[in-house]
Amino acid sequence: MPSWRDTSYGSMIRGALWLEQEVGLGGIFTKTDLRTAFPEVAQIDRRLRDLRDHGWQIDTNREDPLLRQEEQRYVQRGAEVWIPGQAKTKPKAALTTAQRSKVLHDDGHLCRSCGIAPGDSYDDGTTAQIDIARRTVVLPDGAQEVQLIAECNRCRVGGRNRVEDVGAVLSRLAMLGPLELRIFAGWVEADKRKLSGLEELWGAYRALPADARRAIRQAVRADEGSEVRG
Repeated sequence: MPSWRDTSYGSMIRGALWLEQEVGLGGIFTKTDLRTAFPEVAQIDRRLRDLRDHGWQIDTNREDPLLRQEEQRYVQRGAEVWIPGQAKTKPKAALTTAQRSKVLHDDGHLCRSCGIAPGDSYDDGTTAQIDIARRTVVLPDGAQEVQLIAECNRCRVGGRNRVEDVGAVLSRLAMLGPLELRIFAGWVEADKRKLSGLEELWGAYRALPADARRAIRQAVRADEGSEVRG
């Protein structure tokens, strides 16, 4: 592997080598670190972003909420662009504004994984952003394709390399009884499932700390005992 200090290479290639040799996989760096390493390159941050078109994964706090605003993380190495010919691989087509708008509209402008809306807050007070993720889908005939889905910044990070199997869902659907199928069809038509009061109560119970859950269990046992005696 050449040295990232070798100025006979282009700035994108040198940036890739710098990530490998100085930052390291999983390492965190800032724009200040980058510009200190390449003071002679006016747009080195843009050249580093170009690596994403060659399979390199460099996360910001948009993809990884654990990062600070000024930080980036080197997550995955892509094509070895310092090898002749590797830097000429066809870039992944960027989404158009029309494509992004259609996906957001079709998915109700909500994260399809957790249901949060843009601008809503997580438990820690940070604000959700909705973006477009690429998801590998296995079709009923076994073929695979990449489809687009709206997800929040947190779910995108946790859902990388996730694969959805349409055939498996259809197989489970075929096992439903008539009543279950009608209920499920209603959820599909509405594209949402309204929780029953009992399900909401269960969710509230599960969210309680352990000591509080013990108090609920004692109350339930007491109520059951009263019902039996009655």
